[in-house]
Formats: sequence, structure tokens, C-alpha cells
Amino acid sequence: MLMLAGRIQEALLSVREHVEGSVEAGIILGSGLGDLADAVTDAVVIPYREIPHFPVSTVAGHAAKLVVGRLEGRPLAVFQGRLHYYEGYSMEEVTFPVRLMRAMGASIMIVTNAVGGLREDLAPGDLVTIRDHINCMGTNPLRGQNDDTLGPRFPKMDRAYDEALRELARRVARELGITLKEAVYAAVTGPSYETRAEIHFMRTIGTDTVGMSTVPETIVARHAGMRVAGISCVTNVLHGDYEEVSHEEVLEVARQTAPSLIRLMRGIIAGLPVTAQPQ
Repeated sequence: MLMLAGRIQEALLSVREHVEGSVEAGIILGSGLGDLADAVTDAVVIPYREIPHFPVSTVAGHAAKLVVGRLEGRPLAVFQGRLHYYEGYSMEEVTFPVRLMRAMGASIMIVTNAVGGLREDLAPGDLVTIRDHINCMGTNPLRGQNDDTLGPRFPKMDRAYDEALRELARRVARELGITLKEAVYAAVTGPSYETRAEIHFMRTIGTDTVGMSTVPETIVARHAGMRVAGISCVTNVLHGDYEEVSHEEVLEVARQTAPSLIRLMRGIIAGLPVTAQPQ
């Protein structure tokens, strides 16, 4: 079986048949948040199924397309559709988009997601930057033999979400009049929603928001030396006398919030460092 580095190279060569040059950043769009890809100019759209070794997202609200082009003049790779561990994919498959964007030249990754809010001040429709995360998925995408050409055996995670990028997001939000909160995000495997006891546990350990993605992608991005920013859309709340929502309701709140998210993301992308070198 072809090793991971070889699979990344084959996927990259396939993408290079459609687009030339490198990208500065990669964006992964979460549930119901795919509209940002429509704002990309000079766009080349490649369905995931046409990229060798690339899994195809199977969840409603995820379009399963790689969009390569420009946004605010910056060359980007936008992954319109996320892969989830609960779909039955391995962690290596879930994080393959991160490996591919890095191979395409990206040194910054911006992830978006839909989350449940555990903190009392969080409400549906709120936008939140991820300050830190807690891995409640019971596994790690770096488990197994390490390829030193892709990253170190023991990558540091104490500053997983880049402070300079978070400050950029805060500044852009202020300029646009968008309220932007911060949160510690916890990832669970899903696809079942959380029990009340699990929610109590997560609050106890310092969690503000919860979802079913993002943490594996962030770990692999940091393993690859990339800077990471995360923006969440609160689609439901898990405090007070709450009732669990359906996936369709989650998608609807995300769609309603999309215009504000797109404005925020465009401002962040415009403000990215001219030379976005890894650190």
C-alpha cells in the first residue's frame, strides 16, 4: 500500500492538472457554511471524487468540492465539505485535506464549524473564535508510525490556535461591527448528540462549545507547521432548559449566519500576512 506521503503526492499531481501555482492558505468549511466558496474568483472546482485517495463527504450541508482560486486577491484552497470521523473514515482520511493544502503551499489553515454553545452567554447565530481545544474523541490523527518528512513525532500544541490570527479576527470583527466571542472548543466523535451528563462533564472541564470535527484537522496542521485559526458558528445552545436540535435545524441556523461569517472571513483573508510563513 502506498505510504501517506506518496498518496499526498499523487493527489497533488492530480490537482496540478487543473491549477498551477501555490496557495497561501487553506480553508475548511463546516456544516451549512459552504457559501463562502461561492465568493472565490477565478475559481477552479474539483469534486473530491476526482482527486486520488481523497474521501468524499457524505453528510448533508457538505458539497464535497475543492475550490481553488482567489478571495480578496489571495490564492486559496477552499474545501467545501468536511470529512468526519463518524462517517466511518480513519483519522488519516479525515485529515487528508490538511495534508493536501499543505502540499499545495498553504502555511495557514482557517477552519469553520457549527457548534453547540455550553456557556450561558452563547446564543444561536453567535460567531466565536476558537481559543483552544479539548480532544474528547478518544484518538489522535498522529497515532502510528511518524513520517518525519511531514512533521515531528511530538508536535507542540500549547498554542494550537495562532494568537496573531485571533487578534486579526477580533480587529476585523470590530471594524465590521460583528460581535465575535472566544471559546474553548471540545470535539466528540458523534454522530449522536451529547447526553446531559456529558454536557455537565464538558462544562466541568472548561468547555465552552462542542462539535464533531476540527480538532483532528488542527492537530495535523500543527504537525505540518501550519498556523491555525478557527471560527465557529453557534447553531444551538446546551444550557438552561434546552432541547436538542435536529441536523436540519443546525444547517438552517448556519445558513442564516453565513452572510456575517462571509464578511468576517473576507476581512480576515484580506488581512493575512503577505508572507504567511509556517511557525
